[in-house]
Amino acid sequence: MKNNGPIKSSRAPRERIILGIDPGTTVMGYGVLLVEEGRARLLDAGAIRFTPSDDHTLKLRAIFNETMRIIAMHHPDELAIEAQFFGKNVQSMLKLGRAQGVAIAAALQRELAVVEYAPKRVKQSITGNGNASKEQVAAMLLSILGLGELPASTDATDAVAVAVCHHFAATGRGLTTRSSGSGGWGAFIRNNPDRVK
Repeated sequence: MKNNGPIKSSRAPRERIILGIDPGTTVMGYGVLLVEEGRARLLDAGAIRFTPSDDHTLKLRAIFNETMRIIAMHHPDELAIEAQFFGKNVQSMLKLGRAQGVAIAAALQRELAVVEYAPKRVKQSITGNGNASKEQVAAMLLSILGLGELPASTDATDAVAVAVCHHFAATGRGLTTRSSGSGGWGAFIRNNPDRVK
């Protein structure tokens, strides 16, 4: 494969694009954020489904190629990717780790900065609760990004959440852990008025 080197950006110095990825060998979610003057706007999001009958190595090649395609389309500056969680099924963990590694390799091929975030960290950043449901995360993303709707795929929504988490981490706007008596939506709104429309 020909390496064209790092992607050159023509954007203003205070602009950056974050690619968020929720890796998987069956479905890979992605979300692309444009950050201007500290505010994030969703450019693109979706879920790429891979043929279930394909050999695992063919799926890994497809993940690499699709990640490269998204990078070529949107010219991101950074990749934020969800780290794998530890489960009981070792084979599933191994496959997920490979999928994550291939997506990271594609980003490194184009010299993007790469940061991993644990699922609980993403939920904590978006909602203030590391055990929040997918529905709670989606509802907060609508408010944070000022959207009327999100992609139907939860994989795409998860990828958008990872990108938003990275944006908050870079700007120091991540949420603090809730403590008894001071948590909940009321505390979130009081502490983050700019994130609720």
